Amino acid sequence: MTFVNKFYPFDKIIIIYALLMVLIIITFAQPLSDYTDVILLYLLAAAVSFLIAMFVDESKGRWAIMVRLIYSGVLFALFYRITGGTMFLLFNGFLDYQIIGFERAIFGLSPTFYIDEHLLTPVVTEILSFSYFCYYPMVPVFMFTLFFKKDYDILKHFLAAASLTYFASFILFFLYPVEGPRWHFAGQYLNQIDGYFFRYLVEAVIDNGAVRGGCMPSSHTGIAILITMYCFKYYPLWGKILLPIVIGLSLGTVWGRFHYVSDVYVGAAIAIAAYYIVRIKYPAWTAEEYKLLDEQKLKADYVS
Repeated sequence: MTFVNKFYPFDKIIIIYALLMVLIIITFAQPLSDYTDVILLYLLAAAVSFLIAMFVDESKGRWAIMVRLIYSGVLFALFYRITGGTMFLLFNGFLDYQIIGFERAIFGLSPTFYIDEHLLTPVVTEILSFSYFCYYPMVPVFMFTLFFKKDYDILKHFLAAASLTYFASFILFFLYPVEGPRWHFAGQYLNQIDGYFFRYLVEAVIDNGAVRGGCMPSSHTGIAILITMYCFKYYPLWGKILLPIVIGLSLGTVWGRFHYVSDVYVGAAIAIAAYYIVRIKYPAWTAEEYKLLDEQKLKADYVS
């Protein structure tokens, strides 16, 4: 395989994103010395992707294939955490007031306060919290299921779309920083959100893992919708099972005060766009790879 054809589309997207973020930080960061750690992390991520693509030989067995494909999921989590260090590259504060004004103009009220004052019940909270919590195992379970089913081409296709969804979301985090109703309206709600188990489990995850400002768009919603779309295309039964969970997840992001309604719509739009971009462009992106494989097969047949 030639140098270029060692890289799958998701490898290229990961490396381009990491290097683009380094370029953006160098261009806009003030002072640049405050961003040294972030720059090094992006460069490390790009290097890891490059080295794995170049030197992990998938013909060596299943462990090699797993490293070659699944490493991207680890980088997605790393990239999310790094966004906390780039939130104010362009702005000195959050822009929640703009979304709040927009939604009040559209709905005639603030959805988060309407839920607080009129709709909160522990049973509904628990159902939606369960749906929201499902996001966390959803990505690794989907990726490893495809891996163990040996649906490698579907997994590569999904990883390209997931890369576009995640990275478009992460870039919007600093282009339009929003902290979300959880923090913006802290102390202003009339009621506490009570559940039974999953509400407090979600709270624990958010308290220990969420990035303050990673709100617009809802990447959780986007990736969950993306997985559901792939399930409906290739595994319809899974899609039917996931659909109510993802609807509950989308509602739960607003119900749980993690996102505004606008965040959910934008996250969904990015995921749908990424799905169709990859669906249309993927054959062209991989044409050279498959052409090379066909040539190698012809040569092997000729020799034999």
